[in-house]
Amino acid sequence: MATVLDQLREMTVVVADTGEVAAVKTYQPVDCTTNPSLVLGALQDPASEALVSREIEAGRKAGRSAQQVCDALTVAVGAELAALVPGRVSTEVDACLSFDTDATVARARAIIADYAARGIDKSRILIKIAATWEGIRAAEILQGEGVDCNLTLLFSLAQAVACADAKAFLISPFVGRITDWYKKAEGKDSYGPNEDPGVLSVKGIYDYYKSNGIDTVVMGASFRSTDQIKALAGCDRLTIAPKLLEEMGREEAVLPRALSEKTASAAAPITMDERAFRWAMNADAMATEKLAEGIRNFDADHQKLIKMIAARMG
Repeated sequence: MATVLDQLREMTVVVADTGEVAAVKTYQPVDCTTNPSLVLGALQDPASEALVSREIEAGRKAGRSAQQVCDALTVAVGAELAALVPGRVSTEVDACLSFDTDATVARARAIIADYAARGIDKSRILIKIAATWEGIRAAEILQGEGVDCNLTLLFSLAQAVACADAKAFLISPFVGRITDWYKKAEGKDSYGPNEDPGVLSVKGIYDYYKSNGIDTVVMGASFRSTDQIKALAGCDRLTIAPKLLEEMGREEAVLPRALSEKTASAAAPITMDERAFRWAMNADAMATEKLAEGIRNFDADHQKLIKMIAARMG
């Protein structure tokens, strides 16, 4: 019998949620995604030492700051991953720019230019931006320039609707983090797959998109268990950590399709301007808290990365 992972690949594009070269070589995903936490892991990964040393030395010789070397290293890691996957590599804009549309656009353009200088076309890259109102507006501008975006830290239908209106290429709703919040709020240890709040959130977004003919790709992210992944089999894409990929690669069982555009419920379209967006986020404590927490944590890892690079630069 085919493994659960092999069956999942028949109905969903599998993305590796890692920046580790060895893991990408092992699991051979179509796409891969990076963020400051994952680049930080690459900095500490022996398999990436040659790349890290090369970028730091080049930065030192050019008189660049630790921040500039950090920016270059992020793209260098992405470039190495792009050589290993047939699809896209997501590269994240600095979290500290999440509430600045113009700065986000400028940083995204710089990332694309750096990739181009390394011989990698923008068609191989997704610019990863936090799904704040300002970030979504930046994505709208970038999409108009032919730069595809991945809107991340997405926790609500309001965010998903705004991203679709902006013609974002892809969204990353965070399953596990939603479930974590509800476990704490409701005092529960676990949920069944069909009552899991994170799973239900993605199912609702997927249904809304398919009901309204929206092309934006839904990529479930931040999984805590293989049960959550199985409950979303058939989603456009799923980005999965190596540990969970390994578990599914060992398991032999029938994996039924859970999501299909053929079963969309014909959900009515929703009007989402800035006022409606901000009110919907204000009314959703989980989405507001997890978005803010995610931005803070990504920025903390980014700052840690810069400090580590500065220490190595001497």
